[in-house]
Amino acid sequence: MATRPLEIGPAGLYTARAIEHMRLALGLTQHQLAARCTAMGRPMTNTALSRTERAHRRCDIDDLVVIAEALGVMPTALLPVGARPAHPRHSGADIRDRAQGVLLG
Repeated sequence: MATRPLEIGPAGLYTARAIEHMRLALGLTQHQLAARCTAMGRPMTNTALSRTERAHRRCDIDDLVVIAEALGVMPTALLPVGARPAHPRHSGADIRDRAQGVLLG
């Protein structure tokens, strides 16, 4: 079976660079960050983290959340500005209620 080429868009590229930038700013190696993620219950190898940072592997939402937590930041800190909530004055409950309303009709 043929595999599809990996296509990572601009938001994925930004996130990959942001993860690496934040990790380096904190003085962490890939081994150290991967170990933190594993200790938090999301097994990750330094190879997987390296491939994520080089945009050779997609960063799924579960990885993003645990990587952000391991770096001590909110997941949105690793996303491009356009991907962040436009109205920070709304509470998380407001946003969740609106999303449930849209999803549940």
